[in-house]
Amino acid sequence: MRRREFIALIGGAAASAGSPLMARAQQTSSIRRVGVLTSLAVADVESQVLIAAFRQELQKLGWSEGGNIRIDDRWPAGDPDGLRRYATELVSLKADVILGYGTPPVVALQQATQTIPIVFVNANDPVGFGFVKSIARPGGNITGFVSFEPAMGGKWLETLSEIAPGVARVGLIYNPQTHTGQHFPSIETASRSLAVELVRVPFREAAEIEHQIDDFARMRNGGLVVLPDNSTNLHRHLIVSLAAHHKLPAIYPFRHFVTNGGLAYYGTDTTETFRRAAGYVDRILKGAHPADLPVQAPTKFELLINLKTAKALGLDVPPTLVARADEVIE
Repeated sequence: MRRREFIALIGGAAASAGSPLMARAQQTSSIRRVGVLTSLAVADVESQVLIAAFRQELQKLGWSEGGNIRIDDRWPAGDPDGLRRYATELVSLKADVILGYGTPPVVALQQATQTIPIVFVNANDPVGFGFVKSIARPGGNITGFVSFEPAMGGKWLETLSEIAPGVARVGLIYNPQTHTGQHFPSIETASRSLAVELVRVPFREAAEIEHQIDDFARMRNGGLVVLPDNSTNLHRHLIVSLAAHHKLPAIYPFRHFVTNGGLAYYGTDTTETFRRAAGYVDRILKGAHPADLPVQAPTKFELLINLKTAKALGLDVPPTLVARADEVIE
């Protein structure tokens, strides 16, 4: 997906606000303000756990809510208009730094300010989207942590083929309005070596997910690769339930898909990434500039397999794969 198409989804540019970086570094107020913007709903338990880890790490670094820091979080529940409104709101509150969880929040925040520091988590392809000039030297007011490098797509397909070797057709579940598209080349390369047919299964809203997966499941020997973006994350319970209903082996980009009944997950330790993001926020609050803080890639990957789900799907997961798993749900 092209950057201009993504920005069109978010809407018109919000009013730019916020004082320059240098002025903020010279603030004399004893209470610093940190904004948090996601695309998800406040009732999203797994995301609340991640934000809690971020808060806890800040506390370890000496920042006490109600003492020397205030954290304002906003949860638009997948509403693009709400996302834009909350981004503008956090900027108007004169936050010292804002954490953006996912690509859509960072796009909205970038439209709202070019001066307030922004630290992102799970906003992938940051150079392609124009968030940073380069990975090593971001050069502006944005930096952060990517969770999925382009080659990850091939790894998902290979892992799915190991778990379910009978899969001959794989549906790629994604929202073309929010997915970066960076994983398609590596998935296509892996599909040729594995002799697997790829079928793109795009959706824009929940009703389309059900229709698209129902349609895909009419053909035999199918499986799913659920690609990482805010939309698949927002609708994860529906996707997992449809995969179970149609007995489709699926691999997911986040562990909470599997703890909620999905078959397998291979990806980064997102909780650890939020802790690392707190470290960047701490450094910025102490005077560092995002322009000088390199974008960081994942440092830890994990494989989680739900054997209960595998049994329901009639799969015998190879013992070698079970042995490699970081965690197994019995």
